[in-house]
Amino acid sequence: MSDAQDISKVTGIINDSRIGMVTTINGDGALVSRPLAVQDVEDDGDMWFFTSKDTSQVAHVRANPAVNVSFGKGKEWVSVAGQAEVVTDRQQIRDRWNQAVEAWFPDGPETPEAVLLHVDSDSAEYWTSPGGTAATVLQWVKSKVTHSRMSVGESGTVEL
Repeated sequence: MSDAQDISKVTGIINDSRIGMVTTINGDGALVSRPLAVQDVEDDGDMWFFTSKDTSQVAHVRANPAVNVSFGKGKEWVSVAGQAEVVTDRQQIRDRWNQAVEAWFPDGPETPEAVLLHVDSDSAEYWTSPGGTAATVLQWVKSKVTHSRMSVGESGTVEL
């Protein structure tokens, strides 16, 4: 697969999933994950999330911008590594505002607590399993019977 196809595969999985587990590093060096809805995925794999400025993820990103965001839905998964930044620019917030975000910030895009997390994606790994769970189980049984390595689909690594 070409790099462009790999990147398209990654952004497609993200767009189909919509909710990512955003993992940051806390002050003790422990990994902390929480679900956030992706608002925008750019063609190069960069992502935008809304959050509140007083959340743990904002504090973690300000102290250590290294993040991982993972998505999964049905038969496809992706894990994206990158660097995050907290964006407080009101015009950027207005540009990405939508009705779903209003459920969290009912006063609109001028809500002082509303900020964006921008993830500058560095790399991604993805996995697909055609046929879903049944195919995976069948491949597992086959590998046990034939004493061979299990093969359940496509995977790839891409630099973003």
